[in-house]
Amino acid sequence: MAKYFVEIVQKAEKEYLKLPQSVKHRIQELILSLEIEPRPSGSKKLKETAYYRGRSGDFRIVYIIDDKARLVKILSIGHRKEIYRSL
Repeated sequence: MAKYFVEIVQKAEKEYLKLPQSVKHRIQELILSLEIEPRPSGSKKLKETAYYRGRSGDFRIVYIIDDKARLVKILSIGHRKEIYRSL
């Protein structure tokens, strides 16, 4: 199975840098796992959008998958209370 390329948009990168160090480690592991399996168990397609969400504790990442280009684009990273407001 070929790997996917993971791209993080600038907004998501800024959100990532603001996270506490312990959360950064968990989010980093989640992002790296998307290279191998962009739709892991526990990920969910958001209703009426092309977005998926990955979860790590109280934090979420929102991303979109392009299967033809084998690309996963991370759009947003944040706490579950705030993440969906910015979409």
